[in-house]
Amino acid sequence: MSFTGQANAGPTVDEIAPALPVIVPTPSSWQPKFPFPFDQTRNRVTDADVNAEREMCQWYEAQYDTLTDQIDNFNAVIVRNNGDYNVADNQRIADAVTANIDQSVNFLAPRAEALTVTQDFAGDMYFPLYQGESFYRLWQQLSNVSAGIKARQPVWFYGPSLQHARRWGSKINRSHVCR
Repeated sequence: MSFTGQANAGPTVDEIAPALPVIVPTPSSWQPKFPFPFDQTRNRVTDADVNAEREMCQWYEAQYDTLTDQIDNFNAVIVRNNGDYNVADNQRIADAVTANIDQSVNFLAPRAEALTVTQDFAGDMYFPLYQGESFYRLWQQLSNVSAGIKARQPVWFYGPSLQHARRWGSKINRSHVCR
């Protein structure tokens, strides 16, 4: 979405960050994938892992792109206004964006936290479920983005967390784990 106009006159809250619908997980035929080397850890994947990733995939398919677009559009407004949250509707837009991020984070939190994390022979931690780590890290980074916006930080301050969130979201997309 591209916005033009004067720095002080900008898009509205409804243009940038309409409220996202609440995701209510539904039964589906989705099944996890076990490409190498995850075929070797299949026996460590629990039913809770499978259910958590199934539900996170439902959120991802329905809202990930929309949410990241909203964050991008908000960032463009803030940058155009030299980081000033007090110009026009910027604070209201920030509040709407963080409400949508927080709704997503709150949906992801119990599912990401339910994922099995185990140790290998060298004591390193890993997620036995394919793309489990990606969902876990995406949840963490979105939480950081929300905290940065709520603290009225400049885009460059929470930008690295947004880029990390994009990296994990891209990894989920490229893996086709949700399809």
